[in-house]
Amino acid sequence: VVPVALRIEDLTVRYANTVAVAGVSLQVDSGEILAVLGANGAGKTSLIEAAIGLRKATSGTVTALGGDPTSAHVRGRTGVMLQTGGLYPSVRPLAWLNYLSQLYPSPAPARPLLDSVGLPASNRTVNRRLSGGEQQRVKLAAALLPQPELLYLDEPTAGVDALGRQSLVEIVRAQAAAGVAVVLTTHLLADVEDLADRVIVLTRGRVQAEGTLEELTNATSAIRFSAPENLPIEDLERTLGPDYLVTRTPSGACVVDGPVTPDALATITRWCADLGVFPQGLKAGSHSLIDLLADSARDDRSGEST
Repeated sequence: VVPVALRIEDLTVRYANTVAVAGVSLQVDSGEILAVLGANGAGKTSLIEAAIGLRKATSGTVTALGGDPTSAHVRGRTGVMLQTGGLYPSVRPLAWLNYLSQLYPSPAPARPLLDSVGLPASNRTVNRRLSGGEQQRVKLAAALLPQPELLYLDEPTAGVDALGRQSLVEIVRAQAAAGVAVVLTTHLLADVEDLADRVIVLTRGRVQAEGTLEELTNATSAIRFSAPENLPIEDLERTLGPDYLVTRTPSGACVVDGPVTPDALATITRWCADLGVFPQGLKAGSHSLIDLLADSARDDRSGEST
């Protein structure tokens, strides 16, 4: 049985009258890479901060490596790479890693760790003068210092050139192959495609979709279009027949799940025409990750106005 490295149950994070995370539950097994996706403001940062122990949850529980994520025992086995911050600007990379290594019970040797991320330990440039890609390498090395069993990566390849990105992707893959549980947040779909075993898409603090990339993008064919809110979609479902399910997203899009055929398209357009409705943005085919993220962004904007 593969051990569970991170378990989150019914987690809620609230700021005054704003609910940033609304009852999210998930788990990440050892050796698994989970990508947490969503539009800006969907709740990703609040979720990860609560999972790490940087932010107190309003309700719900987080269990990391079998214990409290804020405990010294768990923190000493957890690596964190933040998108912003995480580097002291006026020291050289090796000196910074040597300082950080004193915080962990069994740190990895700093010199070979820097070499492994493609930044020679002999580099004498202070952190603030490194390029954006070089800073990302130092931050990844810092996250790997504790020889983590649980690793959080926030936009790990941002600002890294193509060759450097491939190198960092291979490092993360090697960590997972060694049994490390990885939680990845990113806006780069290439990172998701190259790394993620499983994906969670957040919308307004809730899990909108969850599964493998194949499950989310290839398993279901659909026809999508936008139409007025009062459209009787139950009638459309009856018209299409038992092989079809018609739903409406919070942003107003109608999604017809089922076989994508010329007859189905003709039935939908004819049904809309009979009602005097134009099916705006009519699109047929498999769901894509872009579709899911676009829905997330539209749903978040819809939530802001209500």
